[in-house]
Amino acid sequence: MSNFEYIISGLPYLTLDYKYAGGEGFQAVVDEIRPNLSERDNALVDFLLRGFDQEQLTEDFFAEALRSPRRFLREYFRFDLNLRNAKVRYLNRELGRDALQDVMTGLGGEDDTDVDIDGYRFTGGEFEEEAEVEAALAHEDLLARERALDEAVWEKVDRLTTFHYFDIEAVLGYLAKLHIVDRWLSLDEQTGRELFRKLVSEVRGTFKGVEFTDK
Repeated sequence: MSNFEYIISGLPYLTLDYKYAGGEGFQAVVDEIRPNLSERDNALVDFLLRGFDQEQLTEDFFAEALRSPRRFLREYFRFDLNLRNAKVRYLNRELGRDALQDVMTGLGGEDDTDVDIDGYRFTGGEFEEEAEVEAALAHEDLLARERALDEAVWEKVDRLTTFHYFDIEAVLGYLAKLHIVDRWLSLDEQTGRELFRKLVSEVRGTFKGVEFTDK
């Protein structure tokens, strides 16, 4: 049985400017939490962490996520899918490509009938944060763009964990935010100049000959 009161009470309050104490990192925090979680709840953490690994983000992964009986995982990864597809569409416009090229829809295989989730196709359904994400992508400053996108994710996590205080949703939400913090703690000016290439790397496939000039 998970000891949520102990776990949550021992976690530091997070803001986007949080700094790790004593040099500990994301994995150290995960390792500290795990012994106080049940086997079933640790499996949910495992699934969330899989979603932080770019190599794991296949159509099969999203199909599994969108079927999850756990609301946080289902809606977090629905948002993540919609956000990634919005980035792809943005990059397609910037690169003069077809707007739907490389958009992840889950409609290309033989099992199309298996990806009808909650009355929506694999596209993720209604994307209520679309206007906010499009506004973030419109930022000319790359760091401002990434910050705005991460703030949109942060706010989504807040909405998904409303009224969840001492349960697995609270832990999953915390780790989702900590993942954002961990990324920003590693950023520097050089990383900021590479953010456009990072966006490009999220499109499935390799684009050759795309050059980015810092303005």
